[in-house]
Amino acid sequence: MMQGSWRALVWIGLAELCALSLWYSASVIAPELIAMWHLSANMEAWLSAAVPIGFVIGALCSAYFGVADRFNTRKVFGISACLGAFLNILLIFVDSGFFGILLRVLTGITLAGVYPIAVKILSEWFPKKRGLAIGILIAALTVGSSLPHFMVMFFSSLSWQFVIFCSSMLALLSAFIVFFILKDAPVKSKKLPFSLKLIKKVVTNKPVMLANYGYFGHMWELYAMWTWLPAFLAASFLAYSPATPQWFIALSSFLSIGIAGGIGCVIGGLISDRIGRANLTMLAMLISAICSIVIGFTFGHFIWLTLIVSVIWGGAVIADSAQFSAAVTEIAEEDYVGTALTFQMCIGFLITIFSINLISLIQRVVGWEWVFTILAIGPILGMITMGNYKRYEFNGKKA
Repeated sequence: MMQGSWRALVWIGLAELCALSLWYSASVIAPELIAMWHLSANMEAWLSAAVPIGFVIGALCSAYFGVADRFNTRKVFGISACLGAFLNILLIFVDSGFFGILLRVLTGITLAGVYPIAVKILSEWFPKKRGLAIGILIAALTVGSSLPHFMVMFFSSLSWQFVIFCSSMLALLSAFIVFFILKDAPVKSKKLPFSLKLIKKVVTNKPVMLANYGYFGHMWELYAMWTWLPAFLAASFLAYSPATPQWFIALSSFLSIGIAGGIGCVIGGLISDRIGRANLTMLAMLISAICSIVIGFTFGHFIWLTLIVSVIWGGAVIADSAQFSAAVTEIAEEDYVGTALTFQMCIGFLITIFSINLISLIQRVVGWEWVFTILAIGPILGMITMGNYKRYEFNGKKA
């Protein structure tokens, strides 16, 4: 059984990695799309925020209709990946910013049938001791989200359409894996229902909300960092050396977000099972907050210095992500765990929409040197709330 579980984790992780390439497939070619669609400055940030908006809509609808509980999770994942691949490749044929952003919103909706569903599939294969398994899954999500940067690194001389095509093909490969290679778990997890009526139980449960507040602080920083770090690295490297090649900038983004982030997820999962969710999340957020403040001081200076801070930040910013959800499953009563997780995820991704847009606005005022300091607010507040959560973590009670 355990051997089968780890084999399933490999396939789930690979499928997640391939499907999540859709998330940033348009962001890495944003300059080309902005020029082609004649987007205004205010519309540029919405190109990146469109996917989180769609994801929130999709997650709420999926939870409300109980999609993960009513239908086979592998089929939901596969169909969602196929739809996402189709919507993504339609970008090649769109010449309007409005319809382009609409397609990104719809792609985000399909990804709500991929990421949360993958977590559900994983929970069926790992009913206990999920810390490392969830860490590996989030690592796959992280690497998958950064894959378009990897594509640009090797195919920067080719057209932007090739990046879109490759990410769609990866999503189809993801669907093939879950349809024809991954098997159903031998034991189904218990139903974790979502109900608007149970929201009151969630928001009045102090330890659950403390874990949620920690997650909200984490999400304030995460996707804004993922979205804007590549632009920061490009501006910084070119300011120091105008001859810096595009492939090196793409490689630096992939190393910081994908490779460092993936390693951070696995290490975070291992450590959290030993020292506790609260301790791990506070440590990761402390490192992440420091990096968000420090990296601006490296702008336009030695490339190796900027890259070191960037890689450390990339590992720390995601290392704690899975543990907030794990904390909720450990502290909340089973009758509203599903509602609590849906509430956590939806509010978290709503917050990313504001922080992504805020970075765009503030950067024009304070420049790249200071803009990321605003992101430190999230992990600092998150550390405070997780410090308060810590006393509930090991008392063996569910509120």
